Amino acid sequence: MHGALIMNDFDKSPFEHLTSTTPPDAMSESTWIDVVHKMDEVYNELLQHEVELEEKNDELEETQQFIFSVLTSMSDLLVVCDRHGVIEEVNQALIIFTGKKEDELKRAKFVSLLADTESGSVAEHAIARLTAEPSHDLELQFSTREGSATPVALNFTARMSGTGKLLGAVITGRPVGELRRAYQSLREAHDQLKRTQQQLLQSQKMASLGQLVAGVAHELNNPISFVLGNVYAMSRYTTRIKQYLDSVHAGASRQELGKLREELRIDHILKDLSPLLEGAIEGAERTRDIVDGLKRFSATDRNENVKFNLAEIIERSVQWVTRATPAKFRVNLNLPNDLPVLGSPGQMQQVIINLIQNAADATEQQAEPALAVSAQEENGEIIVRFRDNGSGIAIEALEKMFDPFYTTKPVGKGTGLGLSVSYGIVERHGGMLSASNHPQGGAEFVLRLPRTLANFA
Repeated sequence: MHGALIMNDFDKSPFEHLTSTTPPDAMSESTWIDVVHKMDEVYNELLQHEVELEEKNDELEETQQFIFSVLTSMSDLLVVCDRHGVIEEVNQALIIFTGKKEDELKRAKFVSLLADTESGSVAEHAIARLTAEPSHDLELQFSTREGSATPVALNFTARMSGTGKLLGAVITGRPVGELRRAYQSLREAHDQLKRTQQQLLQSQKMASLGQLVAGVAHELNNPISFVLGNVYAMSRYTTRIKQYLDSVHAGASRQELGKLREELRIDHILKDLSPLLEGAIEGAERTRDIVDGLKRFSATDRNENVKFNLAEIIERSVQWVTRATPAKFRVNLNLPNDLPVLGSPGQMQQVIINLIQNAADATEQQAEPALAVSAQEENGEIIVRFRDNGSGIAIEALEKMFDPFYTTKPVGKGTGLGLSVSYGIVERHGGMLSASNHPQGGAEFVLRLPRTLANFA
């Protein structure tokens, strides 16, 4: 019997020619050695299989523990049902929410958790349609542990077998009250971010304005001095005209009046009054335009969306910046008369001023610091190029050029916000701001903005 058992276990046994009737002492010693070796091999295989089985059991236990810990820590409600809506598994959040024990929930119908028949009908319909499509954000009334009805936003997803057969549904959800609180917190955070952004924009604007004070003061001084000079001249002319009119009213003769008219140069005064008045008006208007530009530039952003001429903004910005920079800094302009843009002229002026000021800082070590500003229209875009003759931008700096608080300027000279804020302004205007090194040397910033349909008269 022993020989027969061995023969059944090993189909290709070296002693398969022996029959069950072969006496044990008729078997050779070598045959017994082969039997022992085969038994050792079988035993080793059994041990190996046992080790592998234990390892897989350990992995399975770890996986089960992991899934259990995930389900336990989930704040969202989780229900696993079969095809008929019978609950097979729940998580701790659902147990706490419903106030029922796990044993009570399992094997119960999912619709028994709902507070009204309408919600139950919607849930049954969603489960029945899982083979066609999942259902998302269904707001159903749940019965809570307090006995009240609470709206819950639910998602129904199909649970499939390995062969693609529908096994049931996985239902996840969260009370709508929590979602509303989350949305409210998100909205408040967004509003706070917008306020911070506005403060950052205004802070950078004020910093730029501080740098331009000297240039703006010089710019204001010219038209104001012009107006003042003309007013002084008209004041002197007033005395002569009064003297002449007094003689007229006193009844002086025609001869005396003619002589006095010539002495007081009344004809010259009358001829000069018109240019003096026109000059005074022009100077006053120029002052008004500068002050108006300052007000628009320094005012808090109100998301203006008006048509304006970008060429005028660039010219004004160049005048302001160059008045506050060393006299040797030169800006060469090559602009069309009309560059129609839609947006905020104050914000766009902030961008232009920042680019010009950066060029002035980057070229201050050059013998003849210069900036070339050119513009063109191409494929419905306005493209403005700012190219300086400085040493260019380091490769590592190019990648971080528009990052907030990144600056290559010395401590106390740059905030690292100018280009970051400018980039955001241009982006909000539907455009793009980029930086590179020009092949012929120096840095080049390219501003692209959508062109409006209407030109300016």
